Amino acid sequence: MLQELAYFAVIVVTLILAFPYGWHLAKVFKGEPNLLTPLLRPIERGIYRVCGINEFSEMTWKKYVATLVGFETLGVVFAFMILSLQGVLPLNPHGVSSFRWDWAVNSAISWVTNTNWIAYSGERDLSYMSQMLGVLVEDYISPSVGFVAIVVLARSFSRKHCPTVGNFWVDFTRAILYVWIPLGLILVFPLISQGVVQNFDPYAVAHTLEGGVQLIPGGPAATIIIYQLICEDGANYFANSMAHPFENPTPFTNWFTMAYILFVPASIVVMIGKLAISRDTTKALFSVMLVLFILVMPLPFYAENQGNPLLEKLGVQGGVNMEGKEMRFSMFEHIMYIIVGMAPANGSTVSQHDSVMPLTILTIIFMVVIGAPIFGCIGEGPMALIHYFIVTMFIAGLMTGRTPELIGKKVELREIILAGASFLFSSFSSLMTTAIVIVSAAGMAVLGNAGPHGLTEMLFAFTSASINNGSFMGGLNVNSYIINLMTPPCMILGRYSTLLVGIAIAGSMARKGQIPISAATLPVASPLFIIAVVFVVFVISALCFFPVATIGPILEHLLMTSGRTF
Repeated sequence: MLQELAYFAVIVVTLILAFPYGWHLAKVFKGEPNLLTPLLRPIERGIYRVCGINEFSEMTWKKYVATLVGFETLGVVFAFMILSLQGVLPLNPHGVSSFRWDWAVNSAISWVTNTNWIAYSGERDLSYMSQMLGVLVEDYISPSVGFVAIVVLARSFSRKHCPTVGNFWVDFTRAILYVWIPLGLILVFPLISQGVVQNFDPYAVAHTLEGGVQLIPGGPAATIIIYQLICEDGANYFANSMAHPFENPTPFTNWFTMAYILFVPASIVVMIGKLAISRDTTKALFSVMLVLFILVMPLPFYAENQGNPLLEKLGVQGGVNMEGKEMRFSMFEHIMYIIVGMAPANGSTVSQHDSVMPLTILTIIFMVVIGAPIFGCIGEGPMALIHYFIVTMFIAGLMTGRTPELIGKKVELREIILAGASFLFSSFSSLMTTAIVIVSAAGMAVLGNAGPHGLTEMLFAFTSASINNGSFMGGLNVNSYIINLMTPPCMILGRYSTLLVGIAIAGSMARKGQIPISAATLPVASPLFIIAVVFVVFVISALCFFPVATIGPILEHLLMTSGRTF
């Protein structure tokens, strides 16, 4: 009981600490003095001078989008070159070879879109150079792009008749300089103190009791791991992600890492309210996220503790399935990490998705397909939730006869169409690619299981790619031509349909005037509106994904209870 209370206490404390840090973030992106200004402001000015950036010149939303897209394109080229040449680049003490072209394309796009699709094992396939110039550099850049997009949208609600939305280079510089670098420098030391690996030594050679030889990996793991947690990367430095004792060696690191996953996304929610000059917005966003977070908890606990009846017949007590789970942790700890790691689309986990119960994987898929609005996906999660707010406000307006308004701005046809389109694009990309691959011979060849479990493996892979989660079920052979070439369109369409639509909505909102609050205004912080948003989240996800879920994880659960497995 004390263990359970300790984990819930960690989550509660993290969400409380998110408020003062969110206020700090708002000051950073408003350009106001903050705790780090005396130290970092001279460096910031120096960057602007060297790069020829006028920090007081702003961009229209179209120019902001064009700059963002151009910058991301260069990032893909750079990452591709690093992976294609890593075999001849320095800092490669264990002699890994360069990536195959399709593998390099897939990994480069996954890094730049912050998906970090783990079709590789970091300890086996990446050199130290690739870890630092590829993974670590993109762990600064890719979440910063999501960060500045939500900053633009939040800031637009406080502007009146303004043709501009901000300066991409200024917002981007501040995200890296004031957010990611200080957080990484501070939060890495608790991990190192607990034994997480941090060195540049060649892999150690160990001789086993059976007379074999084993390589013990090393490298700058702690630095990479800290960013995979706070930046919603979720990629694994070591092969087994957070189940590996070099990544997650003690109960304290298990607590720290869960807190790290939630901290920045929860702080962004507070920042949004401050930038939009609307305390009610923070209350509403935080409340919806918290309600969804609580609602997704019961099903995995029920499924994993009920276990598999087939195992019970074989003599396993209660049929509880411990396959694919790290034996250092209890079942409660596994389930908590699944929820905390998957709800924000971080992707970090201490268990293998392919081994969890069908209803647990159904919950994970649900948390992903709704757009990861539960304290997650740096920028994209809260932006998706604001899109849900717009759709809900439109529906509420139809039902009550009121003009839809959101944070003092009139919601018109343009914003409603854009918000709805963002959901359709991400849903279309994951469902269409799943359908194409599952009916092809090459697609069937990469499946490790038949029946509904095989469909679930494929569905989870493409929904994970579309919502920048980046994890997959172990039964799928992801390093294959068809997966390497079909997942990048999902990563691109899923990410940028949300970000670019959000910036377009920001441009529209910034040009509008403020509407005074009246008796006809539907308050966003009211319990009725919060319930309505949660209802809309469930309805949209059900309309898009319930049909395929019924022949995937739901059917698998029913067949499992009747004595069949896959």
